[in-house]
Amino acid sequence: MRPTIAGRPHRAYSIPMLKVAFSPIYKYQLPENHRFPMVKYELIPEQLLYEGTLTNDHFFHPDPLEETELLRTHDVDYWQKLQHQTLTAKEIRAIGFPMTPLLVKRGLHIANGTLQCSYYSRQYGVSMNVAGGTHHAFRNKGEGFCVFNDIAIAANSLLHHQVCQKILVVDLDVHQGNGTARIFQDEPRVFTFSMHGEKNYPLRKEQSDLDIGLPDKTGDEAYLKILKNTLPKLLDEVQPDQVFYLSGVDVIYSDKLGRLALSLAGCKERDHIVLSLCRKNNIPLAISMGGGYSERLAHIVEAHCNTFRLAQELYF
Repeated sequence: MRPTIAGRPHRAYSIPMLKVAFSPIYKYQLPENHRFPMVKYELIPEQLLYEGTLTNDHFFHPDPLEETELLRTHDVDYWQKLQHQTLTAKEIRAIGFPMTPLLVKRGLHIANGTLQCSYYSRQYGVSMNVAGGTHHAFRNKGEGFCVFNDIAIAANSLLHHQVCQKILVVDLDVHQGNGTARIFQDEPRVFTFSMHGEKNYPLRKEQSDLDIGLPDKTGDEAYLKILKNTLPKLLDEVQPDQVFYLSGVDVIYSDKLGRLALSLAGCKERDHIVLSLCRKNNIPLAISMGGGYSERLAHIVEAHCNTFRLAQELYF
């Protein structure tokens, strides 16, 4: 493959391998005691390298997203506010991070990481972004730790360049993918599926193509049964030629914001269901990490690393 448009990998790899988007810019400096565990973006690659699951060759550094790609998804007025740092205090509070030019630049690298992952997934079956899953970003605003909607940007780019005809977004973060649902509400080529905590953030839900709201303390057995009964039917009905998977680990029992009470093993089995079905059906799979807010960083890192371990095991 010899890419020509922004977002595609810079070079083709002759040997199939798991390509993982990561940049040091992913870790953004936050005030002390901020509830977002930004350090996880350093710890996940470190752990995967330490244990030998990945090597340095697996990682690529995404360039910042080009403006033309960004504006296929986000409104120009919102983009200009971010460029000129003129968001209101209320708009900044909704995002939840201190607003600086570096935060905007960070978001462009993350979004392009997911876009590049989509192309690598079409080469090798699967590709992963250490960050991303910023599903609370709407066309005209950010919220919930999300500035740009990386999956929506990647999906819109693939459709624009006629790389794909039908896309399925599988959002298994504990919070509903409200921004993604709104962005694609009138786009029949993108099917949005969100399985989330019904009583969790956001208070006002948007309408995905398929929403499954779960009660607090759902647990492994009920959660996995619903997913096993739902996802194969969706793949059969939607017939996607690209899947984007948001693999948030805020579903586990120790998560401060989650409340669904999955075990680490249950969360890993959730990932196994998604990855193995896409592998079996030969559907390219691009994965963004999404949220995770456990008190113990070790739980967050372990749950995220399980997703990478499974991808390496199942595909390579």
